[in-house]
Amino acid sequence: MTRRFDDLADAVLAGTPATQDDALDVLRATDEELLAVVTAAARLRRKHFGNTVKVNYLVNLKSGLCPEDCHYCSQRLGSQADILKYTWLKTDEAIEQAAAGLRGGASRICMVSSGRGPTDRDVERVAGMVGALKQEHPDVEVCACLGLLKDGQAERLRAAGVDAYNHNLNTAESHHDDIVTSHTYADRVDTVTKAKEAGLSPCSGLIAGLGENDEQLVEALFALRDLGSDSIPVNFLMPFDGTPLEGTWDLTPGRCLRILAMARIVCPDKEIRIAGGREMHLRSLQGLALHVANSIFLGDYLTSEGQAAEADLELIRDNGFVVLGADEATNATRGPEATGAAVTTHDPVKRRRGAGTELPANA
Repeated sequence: MTRRFDDLADAVLAGTPATQDDALDVLRATDEELLAVVTAAARLRRKHFGNTVKVNYLVNLKSGLCPEDCHYCSQRLGSQADILKYTWLKTDEAIEQAAAGLRGGASRICMVSSGRGPTDRDVERVAGMVGALKQEHPDVEVCACLGLLKDGQAERLRAAGVDAYNHNLNTAESHHDDIVTSHTYADRVDTVTKAKEAGLSPCSGLIAGLGENDEQLVEALFALRDLGSDSIPVNFLMPFDGTPLEGTWDLTPGRCLRILAMARIVCPDKEIRIAGGREMHLRSLQGLALHVANSIFLGDYLTSEGQAAEADLELIRDNGFVVLGADEATNATRGPEATGAAVTTHDPVKRRRGAGTELPANA
């Protein structure tokens, strides 16, 4: 078995940044080399983040009804996707949702709204929510994701107590116009720059599976590195029916794992978050992915359901990790008696189909 991925990890640990050729090499590793790639990336993950996993929780403040035409999005203009659509949550509703995530072990709340970008009134609304949330939970990190920012809005959010701002580049500049035409790639870069200059931690990532090629994935990731993104969410396309990309299934679990490993090797000391689509695309490799990434979302996403929150925490514990900042109860190994959900999960399910019955076999 070749040592080239170990050698690459050695070089990165010694301070030599990975090159675009290195990143392509990781993406194009064979199935036989997959564990070697994960092992190399895991060394970097352990160096910078130890055995911790940062847990984030999404609160969708306003869902659907977006005027933008992003082809991957269930909330886009003209989308026929069957999703929840509602206008702004009230402050107490937003706080209630955020508190649920905090009880589940999250240390960062991501407050998100659909739309091209916020009005100044919207910014004030979110500022009020953040103030109320931090009054009840002073240690919580808050990341806002409200779309394209205008001058002065990032500064107002920072003054209100927002810690980070998410605005994903999503894809390479060379691929951007193939997936959205209602705003430019430069618009996205400008918003991340505004957030960073205002003192907000820049959170910007990508979506894999949009029809991009290997070189464009590498291009996108190096753009994120050059932009100085502190947190890099790696999403995997969820091809909602009713969107232009419905029926697009270009990803495999191994491909997703290679993408995460590439992100870790290119950005060794940055928060790499397994974001939307992980259950759907990583499937049984979710645990292995945690040895590369150091951050996940807990529970549900913006318009789709994730796996049960308890299953997320179990995934972390079962792979030998602990939730960053959580108490001992959250990080403790739990038996089947822990919760009603756990009992349902762990008790043997009695066979009532197949041999000896009139129901089809599970095969």
